Amino acid sequence: MLERDLDLLKSAALEAGEIARHYWRDDPQVWDKGGDDPVSEADFAVDTYLKTALLAARADYGWVSEETEDDPARFEKHRTFVVDPIDGTRAFVAGEKTWAHSLAVVENGKPIVAAIYLPVRDKLYLATKGGGATLNDDPIKATRYAFSRETTLLTPKVTLKPHFWKSSPPDFQRHFRPSLAYRLGLVAEGRFDGMLTLRPSWEWDIAAGALLVTEAGGHATDRRGKPLTFNTPSRQSAGVVAAGTRVHPALIDKLA
Repeated sequence: MLERDLDLLKSAALEAGEIARHYWRDDPQVWDKGGDDPVSEADFAVDTYLKTALLAARADYGWVSEETEDDPARFEKHRTFVVDPIDGTRAFVAGEKTWAHSLAVVENGKPIVAAIYLPVRDKLYLATKGGGATLNDDPIKATRYAFSRETTLLTPKVTLKPHFWKSSPPDFQRHFRPSLAYRLGLVAEGRFDGMLTLRPSWEWDIAAGALLVTEAGGHATDRRGKPLTFNTPSRQSAGVVAAGTRVHPALIDKLA
């Protein structure tokens, strides 16, 4: 069943990419959801397609998406789709390349199937629980280095504020990408040693990426080191820390 769900997510992600590319760099209509949180007509078009296609194929699954009103019926389902139609909408609207479609199937609060697709960069990440993770069909692995000042972390500048750390922020090489899903994919493929975001994180941004990281041999938890749980009432986690097996515990130990 996992492989059938993986094929379904893969097909849906690729089609979502075709839909989104019709709007990309073509002056799509954009609205502000409040707090400088943009949403475009492409987000809605992709969301409509994904909800229609995925639930037509799996009518007994629940649905969680950034662009769909929450439906408590999801709590009655054995499995639930957790989807971000376009993760990195601000980058999408700006005509940048670093935005992604993030799709996951969650069972008993844990992601079991995942797909993250970056259409413009032609990067397709896939994972199944117990089946490993791939990038464009090639197996990927998270890094296994110890934490040092050479450690590369994907994180926003705000993370460096002293109050987030037990003492002072440790030395590391900071990088950034606008899409949370892509950051998790980059950790899974070993391009970076880890990523962290310390603000509350929406499930649709991180469900697929969390499975990618763990199936690539890394760890993904909330900022306190607790397991990530999905399809929750709040649909949020207390931040995300994802990294290789040696960097992750070092980060958790250093965080306040």
